[in-house]
Parts: sequence; C-alpha cells; structure tokens
Amino acid sequence: MILLEAKEISHEYASRSLFRRMPPQPVLSGISVSVEQGRCLGLIGTSGAGKSTLGKVILGLEKPQRGKVLFQGIDLYGADAATRRRLRRDLQAVFQDCYSSVNPRMTAEQIISEPLLNFGKPTPSELKRSVGGLLERVGLRVEDMRKQPHQFSGGQLQRINIARAIALKPKLIVLDEAVSSLDMATQSHILQLLNELKTSYGLSYLFITHDIKAAYAISDAIAVMEHGRVVAYSADPGGLHRLKHPSVETLFGSMLAEHPRQRSVSGLHGDRR
Repeated sequence: MILLEAKEISHEYASRSLFRRMPPQPVLSGISVSVEQGRCLGLIGTSGAGKSTLGKVILGLEKPQRGKVLFQGIDLYGADAATRRRLRRDLQAVFQDCYSSVNPRMTAEQIISEPLLNFGKPTPSELKRSVGGLLERVGLRVEDMRKQPHQFSGGQLQRINIARAIALKPKLIVLDEAVSSLDMATQSHILQLLNELKTSYGLSYLFITHDIKAAYAISDAIAVMEHGRVVAYSADPGGLHRLKHPSVETLFGSMLAEHPRQRSVSGLHGDRR
C-alpha cells in the first residue's frame, strides 16, 4: 500500500543579483517518488540535487509550483485546514542539525511534550509518563528529561528529536540528513535505533542523505536524484551498483574504505578498484 506519493513535482526559486532580478532557478523538475507503508525509501544524491527541497515540499513547508503530494490518498496542498492538521499528526520530521531543531531554553521533557500537547490534552502525570517512556525507548534515561540541550551530546540530542518525532506514533517520518552531522559510531547507533523503531511502530521513512552507506543500512528501496530529477531507482538497494548511471558511479566512487590504510588517493576521485 502506497502511503505517500509525490507526483510530477516541479519547484523553482526566484533569484536576484545586486542590481536586477534574475530568471527563476528550477530546483525540482517533474519529480515523482512514492513510499510504501512500513518501508523506507532512501533518497540520495550529491549536494544541490534538490533532496531537501523535495523533503520540504512533502512536509508541507514549501508549496510547489506544479504537481501534487498525496499522503494517505489526500492531496496535501488541496486539503482544508482541518484535514491538513489531521494529516500533520501522521507526518513528522527529523532534521540534520539537532541543535537548531530544538529550543535551547527548553528541557528534554518540554521538547518531547510539544507534539503531545499540540494534538491532545494529557494530564501532567500522563505527560510525564509518556515522555519518560519515549526517552527510554530511544536509549536515554527518565532522569534526562530535566536536562537542557547543551547538556547532551549531538547523538543524544538527535535521539530526543527522534523521541519527539515518534511521540504521536506517526505513519511517516521524513529524515533529512538526520545522521550526517554525527560521527560514524553514533551514526551506526542511530541507524540501528531507527530500524528498531520502524519494526516496532510499523513506521515508514523517507531517508534523505548524500551518504550511500547510511542509505544502504536502512533503506528498502533507493532513488538517486540529480539536478532535481530522479535519475536512477532500485527496488533492491543491493542492486544499485549494477545501475550504469554517472550519478550512481559518482556516489559509489565517493565512498571511503572503513580503515584509512585501505583508502587510496585515486579512490577519492571515483576510481573503484
């Protein structure tokens, strides 16, 4: 069952020079992707490919010039305010910068409580119990709810952002470069957590990344973007390397070996030996 479908999305940004207005710059050009219920679509590409813009369009943050976003069969931009609010409960996000994603003056309890209070009226005891359970679910302690963002490491704070995202038990989470700012060990732990939550909650993910290794670790299917278009798609991530497209080869060529001794200068420039 298809949970999310972006159909023929086109979007452009106005461009200005110092003295005159420039022609609009296309960012997305007739792009179509879909995410099935309970599955993860990895959306990968180099910087400037349009991945994050598509993520914003899907989240309802950036209205496209053309095309439709269907979530649970409903046109996200054609629905009335009440319907959009209902859909928003089932559509959450985790962004790259875990620090700018939260209010630095809030405690972890207040951060995770936000969606619960926006969409419900829990009692103080119910709220505290829910937040404690969510903290434990993402590998933190109940006592951590009293801490503020500066008291957490980047990986810990991203776990809090994930706890906030799953608080309402949504159907789909858009993960926009959600692990790219973390070190490799922390990335591995967060990806493992996301896989566990996907299974436990029956979640669907749109996993936006430039890191092909991260995409492999979590995705059920992979789409490759370049210049605002999907240029390659594999329903089997393991078969992506067989697709003969320059963008795919560039992504594989940019992969570093796990150990520095196994890396070569030519390997950094796309020579896959």
